[in-house]
Amino acid sequence: MIPEMLFFNHLQPYNAPNSYKNCSKNDQITDNPGKFADLGNITYCRLKRAYTSRYNKTIQSEETCQSMKVTIYGSGYVGLVTGTCLAEVGNDVLCVDIDRAKIDMLLRGEIPIYEPGLDAMVAKNIASGRLRFTTDAAEGVAHGLFQFIAVGTPPDEDGSADLQYVLAVANSIGEHMSEYRVIVDKSTVPVGTADKVSETVNAALSKRGTDMEFDVVSNPEFLKEGAALDDFMKPDRIVIGTDNPRTTELLRELYAPFNRNHDRLVSMDIRSAELTKYAANAMLATKITFMNELSNLADLLGADIENVRLGIGSDPRIGYHFIYPGCGYGGSCFPKDVQALERTANEIGYKAELLSAVEAVNLRQKQVMFNKISQHFENNLSGKTIALWGLAFKPNTDDMRAAPSRTLMEALWEAGAKVQAYDPEAMDEATRIYGTRADLTLADSPEAALAGADALAVVTEWSAFRSPDFEQLKTRLSQPTIFDGRNLYDPVRLRADGFNYYCIGRP
Repeated sequence: MIPEMLFFNHLQPYNAPNSYKNCSKNDQITDNPGKFADLGNITYCRLKRAYTSRYNKTIQSEETCQSMKVTIYGSGYVGLVTGTCLAEVGNDVLCVDIDRAKIDMLLRGEIPIYEPGLDAMVAKNIASGRLRFTTDAAEGVAHGLFQFIAVGTPPDEDGSADLQYVLAVANSIGEHMSEYRVIVDKSTVPVGTADKVSETVNAALSKRGTDMEFDVVSNPEFLKEGAALDDFMKPDRIVIGTDNPRTTELLRELYAPFNRNHDRLVSMDIRSAELTKYAANAMLATKITFMNELSNLADLLGADIENVRLGIGSDPRIGYHFIYPGCGYGGSCFPKDVQALERTANEIGYKAELLSAVEAVNLRQKQVMFNKISQHFENNLSGKTIALWGLAFKPNTDDMRAAPSRTLMEALWEAGAKVQAYDPEAMDEATRIYGTRADLTLADSPEAALAGADALAVVTEWSAFRSPDFEQLKTRLSQPTIFDGRNLYDPVRLRADGFNYYCIGRP
């Protein structure tokens, strides 16, 4: 165990306001408490708690620390989940968004995205007063010691991440801050973004003719759509990138409720944390893409990719995660992040050939379903109707960004076919994207989507599609033909039952 003063010597104190003086400074946790006498606020309190917890010390008098005050900029997927989960464990959270309609929706208890369990958790924390929403950036800056930036970073035309919204938030913080703040980059951002955020805040402070202390932290999110609440409440790792040990301890205290069983917090420098997020998504995208490449080989060689998957997945160095072949990956993260990381490499003169290949193979894989359908119908899809099960890019979300379903539908329409689609959650999103069109029918049920269709294409592996009534399915389709983009069904059984059955990498 290190001496307690060594711990505190790494924590550079700052002249903090008196607004959080709800913690006694007289608790004897250091031989030199006077050194930290100016931390008579929530920060001193939290640093003290972090120290006593980390080094198994005890506090002599009753601890009366207030809950953390946290501001979240952006009430989209990452921001809303982050803010709600932090409020769930007792923090005072204020979410800021420039979209008045979205804020009004949230204030009415309506959730703009689908995520299992999120609506109930949001409603619970709004009712308790721990979760609030506003469009007022100044109110957000004044509220929280922690200023989480969780706004979108959409890809530019060249594939690089667009940082305009991140830097706009940084500018607002610099314009309004009146005391020390910890600025936390939660958005997925390129390496070097923390430096740009610091420069933007300093520029805004300079315009005001003031100089104020703040820290910028990289704290990337690792949330899976469809399982985001569990991922946040029970994380496998909490990555903290900072150049100031004091800030690490403040974040350690904020995340303490999610870090009980064993220490999941991984502390590193800022640039490494920024790269870690991109590296994780690129690695997972690579595993998926490699398996899809093998599935195409299996098609040509007469091998069964399912047997191959079991054979390689049993090797613990490889494992079974993310080696399921299919019709390509989509969503808001993998496509965007692979492109952004490739662009970052290009900017520093490095040719990331593997990343380029991952993107190219995935784009090609999204065409596999259409190619199989077109080949079956002898390249004549005009007037055909294809039933489509699954619009979201994965189960348990309504997100259709870069979804394989979009690639398939648009190719079918171009070839003159009609689509009858069903998805348990993404129907409204499909309407938002495509509007009303004669060649798209959004059905009320999986069965309704089948009525009179020439074939069924399964694109998303929702549980509702895993065990259909095949006899009923055969009677509803005009032809007993299935194109299975997720390998949900047994080829031997379906072909024995009289189906034309096409899947990915299976004979």
